[in-house]
Amino acid sequence: MTQTEKISTFFEKDHSRLDSLFKQFQANKSSDFALAKNCFKEFMFGLKRHIVWEEEILFPIFEEKTSMKDSGPTAVMRFEHDLIKRELDGIHKKVKAGHINTENEEASLLEILVQHNCKEEGILYPAMDQLLTPPEVNMVFEKIEKNLAEQQPACCDLH
Repeated sequence: MTQTEKISTFFEKDHSRLDSLFKQFQANKSSDFALAKNCFKEFMFGLKRHIVWEEEILFPIFEEKTSMKDSGPTAVMRFEHDLIKRELDGIHKKVKAGHINTENEEASLLEILVQHNCKEEGILYPAMDQLLTPPEVNMVFEKIEKNLAEQQPACCDLH
C-alpha cells in the first residue's frame, strides 16, 4: 500500500484477492485437497483480518465523522460480518475434518459476501475517500500495517 493510495482502492484490491483465493479453494477441493485447504486457510485468515481492519479502524472513523453508529451502514455491516464469520466457520469445520462437501455453506457465504461487498464498495469506501484528510488516510494505513505485522495465520491444524 502506498501513502497516496485511496481507501477504496486498497480495500477493493483486498476483496479481489480474497475472491480469487476462494475461487481457487472451490476449484481445487475435489482434485487437490491439500492445495484447496491452503487456499482456504489464506482466504479465511485474510477475510477475518479484513473484517478486523474495517471494524477496528474504518468503522469507528466513519461513525465519528458522520455521527451514524447504531442505525447507520456500519451497524448493518457489523451484523453481516457476524453472518460471514458464522458461514466461514461452518466451512472451516468441514475443511478441518477433511470434508469437501461445503457447497451449501459456500453458497450462503457468497450470497452474503456479494451484497456486503457491494455496500462497502458503493457506500463505505467512497465515503472514507471523501471524509478523510491525507494525514487521516496515512493513519489508517499505518494501523493496517501494524495489524499486518502482529497477525499470523492459523487454521485447519496448519499452525
